[in-house]
Amino acid sequence: MSMQQLNGPTLLPASGGKPDSLVVLLHGYGSNGDDLISFAPMWRRMLPHTLFVAPNAPERCPGAPGGYQWWGLHDLSRQALAAGAARAAPVLDAYLDALLAEHGLSEDRLVLTGFSQGTMMALHVGVRRARAVAGILGYSGMIAGQSLVDADVRAKPPVLLVHGDADPIVPVSAYHHAIGELERLGFDVAGHVSRGLGHSVDPTGLQLGSAFVTKVLG
Repeated sequence: MSMQQLNGPTLLPASGGKPDSLVVLLHGYGSNGDDLISFAPMWRRMLPHTLFVAPNAPERCPGAPGGYQWWGLHDLSRQALAAGAARAAPVLDAYLDALLAEHGLSEDRLVLTGFSQGTMMALHVGVRRARAVAGILGYSGMIAGQSLVDADVRAKPPVLLVHGDADPIVPVSAYHHAIGELERLGFDVAGHVSRGLGHSVDPTGLQLGSAFVTKVLG
C-alpha cells in the first residue's frame, strides 16, 4: 500500500479560530468521509475549538460507487482482518502525524472515532502509537484479530464502544470480545449496547459519543 496522503471532508472549528483539538472520523467499508462527517455538527456545539476531519480510506471499494475501503474484506477470518488492519495502519499513522504537525497539536488533543471497519482501524492504530491519543470512540466495530497482543499495546487511552444487539454485519459478540480484551489489559473502557439496533448509530449512541469526546478533550 502506497503512503498516499488521505483526504476527505473537514468541518472547521465553530469558533472560527485555530483548533485546540482534533476529532478524526474513520468510516466503514464501502462508505466515505461524507458519511461520518455528519456526526460533527452535533458534537461541534460542545467543542467549538475542535477541527473535525473524516478522511476517505486509501482504497476504492469495488462495487461501491463513491465508496472506499481500508482494506478488502474478501476474507472475514480474524487472522485476515488483523493482516488488513496492519497493512492499512502506516497510511493512517502518517496521516495523523501530518495532521498533528500541521496544527501544532499533540496526541492528547486527538480523538479517533470509527464506525465498523473504521472502528477496527481506530482500535488497531490507537493502541499502538507511542503516545496515547485523548480517546478512542468505536461504533459497530471489533478488534481486528484474535486478541490484543500485550506486546503490541504501547498506549492505553480511554475507550468507549457502542453497538447494536441486532447487528447482522458485526455481531454484538464482537463488542463483548473487544470490551473483554481492553479490560484484560487495563484500559479505561466503557460500553453501551442499544437494544434492537442493527449495523448503525442511534441517537443514544451519538449522545454518548458527544459526552465521551467532550470529556476526554476536557
